Amino acid sequence: MLTDFRLETYFSRWEFKARYHLTASDAQTLPMSTLLAMADDDARERWDALTLGYTETHGLPALREAIANTYTHIDPDQVLCFAGAEEGLYLAMRTLLEPSDHVLVVTPNYQAAETVPLDICEVTGVPLGENWTLDIDQVAGLIRPNTRLVSVNFPNNPTGALPDPHTWQRLTDLCRERDIILFSDEVYRGLEDTPLPQAADVSPTALSLNVMSKAYGLPGLRIGWIACQDRETLSRLERAKHYTSICNSAPSEILALIALRNRDRILRRNRDIIATNIPLFNDFFGQHPHLFDWQPPQGGCVCFPRYLGGDVEKMCTDLVEQAGILLLPASIYASALTPTPTDRFRVGVGRQGPQEALSRWLEWLATPGSRYRTFPCRPGS
Repeated sequence: MLTDFRLETYFSRWEFKARYHLTASDAQTLPMSTLLAMADDDARERWDALTLGYTETHGLPALREAIANTYTHIDPDQVLCFAGAEEGLYLAMRTLLEPSDHVLVVTPNYQAAETVPLDICEVTGVPLGENWTLDIDQVAGLIRPNTRLVSVNFPNNPTGALPDPHTWQRLTDLCRERDIILFSDEVYRGLEDTPLPQAADVSPTALSLNVMSKAYGLPGLRIGWIACQDRETLSRLERAKHYTSICNSAPSEILALIALRNRDRILRRNRDIIATNIPLFNDFFGQHPHLFDWQPPQGGCVCFPRYLGGDVEKMCTDLVEQAGILLLPASIYASALTPTPTDRFRVGVGRQGPQEALSRWLEWLATPGSRYRTFPCRPGS
């Protein structure tokens, strides 16, 4: 039986109540009018003629073509669309794994990456090391004769970690040589300076998971996909989808098509937002070196700073209750597979205009009598 989804439970309490959402995992979204204004003639005609009937289970052919265009060696018929990334992750694990299998999962992670396979078979965690590096020798040492799948997420949620190209190549080679499926969650791809090759492009059996929610900043569309060169795998996933969403939202498919045809423009905008925000966060955390150990993300728009002031759970609770600023404490990313840090919290840097929230956080830290004032700020702060 699946365990309680800690992140969603926490968000259900605070996400739409807190005044300042400083832990958002998605890039800044676009107004509908702005997105529609990007439509080319074909997409505009599709939108104006749209009827609200059922859609193709695999996804709108034009949408799958646009998705395939984001890869190097993927054709449209090697793409299967889902109602968000979570459905793709869930069905992939349920479809590809048997109770006799063994899975390796990188930690820390998005909780479903480990809880869904744990509900099916034996799972071993691969903890990211110092500076969130991935040790391929450790991965190789944990492989068993029945290891069926290795699950990774890069750029990583919550750490913002990104392996170097050599490490990534070694991982894809290892999985291919051992006949192990590489399940690669790539939902933040496009927000890093130099993206890694996508898993589905470099391995005939790898699955690349992506979505419009994170890098594109369009979570309301609920459009995700899996790309894979193995058509039989996609056929099995398509049949599994018949038991869940069946098909995607017709309006969302057209809007996703518009966004993907303007991919470079949207991703460049979102990277610019992150680049504008990073100095603001650098300045804020730099004013409190005795409270925080901060490094910006290597990729994506989330990162996992360390809290040096004691109980990070209490700090996050006090901050949201007293100042209306939402962060995600370390307990949200606790793993049943490996020890995970207990002194960290997730910050999101992909939303526009964090200045007001950071100013409010500074005020809260400076409140007379606050236990958090015991750690000095730099002079003049």
